[in-house]
Amino acid sequence: MNFIDRRISVDRAIAMLAKNGIDVDDVEAAVILDFLYLISKNRNKPEEAKNAETLKRNRILEKCRKTTVK
Repeated sequence: MNFIDRRISVDRAIAMLAKNGIDVDDVEAAVILDFLYLISKNRNKPEEAKNAETLKRNRILEKCRKTTVK
């Protein structure tokens, strides 16, 4: 897998993992980075998050209306 917008180099990934006590070589670090980039690529899109925020705000407003009506 080739990700064009890679912002973390394999060397930097190795350094960050080593800082946390995980020893990996170049190939293992590349596999880990590919996996993490794949997960981030398939995460929820911002548009879906906006809808979720709107739903949350509507529930809060509904609760406020119920408490003020009583």
